[in-house]
Amino acid sequence: MSDDYILAIDQGTTSTRAIIFDHSGSIVSTGQKEHEQIFPRAGWVEHDPAEIWENTREVIGQALSRADITRHNIKAVGITNQRETAVVWDKTTGKAVYNAIVWQDTRTQSIVDRLAADGGVERFKPVVGLPLATYFSGTKVVWILENVEGAREKAEAGDLLFGTTDTWVLWNLTGGTDGGVHVTDVTNASRTLFMDLETLEWRDDILEAFDVPRSMLPEIKSSSEVYGTVEASSLLREVPIAGILGDQQAATFGQAAFDQGESKNTYGTGNFLIFNTGEEIVHSKNGLLTTLGYKLGDAAPHYALEGSIAVTGSLIQWLRDNLGLIGSAAEVEELAKSVEDNGGVYFVPAFSGLFAPYWRSDARGALVGLTRYVNKGHIARAALEATAFQTREVLDAVNADSGVDLTELKVDGGMTANDALMQFQADILNVPVVRPVVAETTALGAAYAAGLAVGFWETLDDLRSNWQEDKRWTPAIEADERDRTLRLWKKAVTKTFDWVDEDVN
Repeated sequence: MSDDYILAIDQGTTSTRAIIFDHSGSIVSTGQKEHEQIFPRAGWVEHDPAEIWENTREVIGQALSRADITRHNIKAVGITNQRETAVVWDKTTGKAVYNAIVWQDTRTQSIVDRLAADGGVERFKPVVGLPLATYFSGTKVVWILENVEGAREKAEAGDLLFGTTDTWVLWNLTGGTDGGVHVTDVTNASRTLFMDLETLEWRDDILEAFDVPRSMLPEIKSSSEVYGTVEASSLLREVPIAGILGDQQAATFGQAAFDQGESKNTYGTGNFLIFNTGEEIVHSKNGLLTTLGYKLGDAAPHYALEGSIAVTGSLIQWLRDNLGLIGSAAEVEELAKSVEDNGGVYFVPAFSGLFAPYWRSDARGALVGLTRYVNKGHIARAALEATAFQTREVLDAVNADSGVDLTELKVDGGMTANDALMQFQADILNVPVVRPVVAETTALGAAYAAGLAVGFWETLDDLRSNWQEDKRWTPAIEADERDRTLRLWKKAVTKTFDWVDEDVN
């Protein structure tokens, strides 16, 4: 067993990684490569699917080489991915008909409005658990069919395939035009607006309302089973691909939050808090999404409530790339520490509108409370604090929907390396914040799902025993100060509303 490993492919918003894990859930080696972020117009965000696939092949090679192992040591491959990013490709040529439209993209608002004209934005929510919003992949497919020349005709003829990036990577890994497997799992399918939460099947009436041919859609499978094997020309040839989880569900799985009432919060490009509701479908009354948590083989599915925040880590990237305020993401902590507080500044990063709990597509980013006293340290601090404030609002919604107040928050993702942010998060939540030893829980969750399917791990208890606490932050702020800053944050959020109208994108 000591020479056997699981490889996880983490196809994320900013990069693609391959991470090799051993039986203890420890990282053996990593390969990573960023891909281009394409912004053709305000509100449009795209990726090149061909670049993503090429990077996937490259990072697999990096990870194997750095671990000094071959395919014979890899018992299975798991895939995790940016969930709502949509790819449509020609099954004959294997080429995408348009760039992947990223989950952050807001171009489909007119499609949302059109669909919501009959029944409002919650028209399909009782069935799919989601409001109509630009966030989800379903409207992105519609946009491609309506705006790419020849796409509608090819789709009606059965020549086009749709998938989120897990499906795109899997199809290519298993042969592409030569027998590629066209499959997704329940967690990714639950983010399309097309899947019935109860039956775990595509809904023909909803597909008809969207005017999307069912022939484009992948087959829905569980999160942990063998979907196929890697094709012959790959470094991983003949290795089974046995796990798929959307990135946030994968992080929850990697945190060993398997049971009802357990939760986690991932700090990445955006923030995503998931609360496991067990085998019960819970419909939120407080702006959260109802989604699939995981499904292991033939076992009953587990559901979850999710609070999705569009912009957290990407705000720090924006400070670096668009403003040049910092040279690297790591520098934001030192810059924020150069001041004692935020100087009265609040930064609401509604670059793609506001997600949970507001769901305001008409919102846009705002930096409020500016005076001559404010310097770049205050702006950096306000940017970090925005992540914590948004998480507090989502956690309040989770507490209200579940009826049980969370007593601590498990966290993961790149931003958890920022001590200043994690301390402020504990302060503003008034509960301890806990980070595990292996913070790369997204890839770990995909590895766990794949490993369970092939017997590398036998039970969920094996995975629970791998989880270890690395660091804990406890609240250290006065209640009056917490209440004051929260009040001002909520006031700042209202300043972002109603910005978009017919003349503004």
